[in-house]
Amino acid sequence: MTELMLAATSLDVTPPPGHHLDGYAARTGPATGTADPLHATIIWLSTADDPGVLWLTLDAIAVGAELTAELSAAASQAAGIPAEHVVVSASHTHSGPSGWTGQIHPVIPAEREAELYEPLTAAVANAVLDRRAVVASWRSVEVTGVGTNRHRQDGPHDNTAGVLALHSPAGALEAVLLDFACHPTTYGPENLLWSADWPGAARAALRPTVVGYLQGAAGDVSPRFTRQGRGAAEVTRLGELLATRVKEALAEPGLALPSAAPSIRRTTVRLPVRSLPPADDTAAIVRTAESAARSGMDDPSARMAQTRLDGARGQALMTAVALPAELELPVSVVTMGDVCWINLPVELFALHGATLQEKSSHPITRVVGYTDGYFGYVVDPAAAEAGVYEALITYFDQPATSQLLTETAAFVNA
Repeated sequence: MTELMLAATSLDVTPPPGHHLDGYAARTGPATGTADPLHATIIWLSTADDPGVLWLTLDAIAVGAELTAELSAAASQAAGIPAEHVVVSASHTHSGPSGWTGQIHPVIPAEREAELYEPLTAAVANAVLDRRAVVASWRSVEVTGVGTNRHRQDGPHDNTAGVLALHSPAGALEAVLLDFACHPTTYGPENLLWSADWPGAARAALRPTVVGYLQGAAGDVSPRFTRQGRGAAEVTRLGELLATRVKEALAEPGLALPSAAPSIRRTTVRLPVRSLPPADDTAAIVRTAESAARSGMDDPSARMAQTRLDGARGQALMTAVALPAELELPVSVVTMGDVCWINLPVELFALHGATLQEKSSHPITRVVGYTDGYFGYVVDPAAAEAGVYEALITYFDQPATSQLLTETAAFVNA
């Protein structure tokens, strides 16, 4: 009889202070310390004769192509499996270092720093991955109060958390692979402390269980309308909201999954880069956004005005650089029994996640972004029409977005 095996560990990979944080163009200085640690978490499921899938989840804004390749190789070395069986995902915290991945978009210039990414990859390569037998089960649970659509409170948002629970044969909870869709932006640009934001607080509330966190279709989802302030107390409150619902789900019987190892398939989708407006038009958009933005406030309307200004300035920066004619996006599909995870290297809007779930032939489909690379936002038609922040800095127009969804859905069902 096939026996499912698990190796799980969470590595503290917090950098020292003095390096720049990622996620906000308005930040004015480097990190001065640590609010809570950053982790690289490994969840590896396999059998004696099948390498299965190793998930490596990282508290970072993104994992660019170079970092993905380095971390995949490091995890491959630690586990003794082919790198093609490693999936690397970022939580998208806006309080991690820019030096791991470097510049992810012209909006925020950054450089890779060897003194940061080399210790990170070394920690992963040296991880001790002792496997033990487990039983897998699945649950999903509704979570309210952590995030909503950030453009309108009643807009699209998948408020379910997906929970892959891994128990010992005796019933002890060994690890959890958790996915949920919401920007980890409790801390704002004024914060200069390393933090995993609320995903880290959720993991902390679920200790001693090892928890890998996968960020969902969160491109237009954040705590903008739900947070009650900024800072550590609010990070803890939001994280514990999610953790409480996960604990409640774990207390109930789940869907038993087969003891076979998960499988992974990969493809590449080539998308054309959109044509940008002329420089004069872009400058006019910036002027309009500047007049609408209000400084010194943190209510939702002020944040929307400020982010649109950031987007207008970002689009102006994009017109000043030579963008490629097309981009190659790595897409992968992991399946385990009735459960399917679709992994994309973009910030999908909630509507896109729902579309891929609807088109999937798998009984349970979870959509995960920020994985195995980073190619920015993919926006829905309403956002493109309104010219919101994400639409101003996306690489892709609506036909390219439709192509991504169509080709991904076809691959999922192949």
